[in-house]
Amino acid sequence: MTINTIDAKSNASFYEQVVSVSRHYLGSSANRFIAGQIENHLHKSPKDLSQNDLVQLIDWIRSAVCYLTEDSKMVEQYTAELRKLSNQSKT
Repeated sequence: MTINTIDAKSNASFYEQVVSVSRHYLGSSANRFIAGQIENHLHKSPKDLSQNDLVQLIDWIRSAVCYLTEDSKMVEQYTAELRKLSNQSKT
């Protein structure tokens, strides 16, 4: 499943874009989950998240989500959608 909501939010912060993708997979916990990953593992404020942080953030997200589910296909879909954020801003 491809999420196209990011295209409609061209002026959304990069953090908001990550949360938007994550909401599809994590529901209403997405904002708190992503903020926690950024603060605890990247040691920065969510508002300071940049495209340069995405690879490291995806690694942390993958590790955390693998503890929450055994659905490896969902984890792969989720991380693929996050990687698309990097590709979108390069076009």
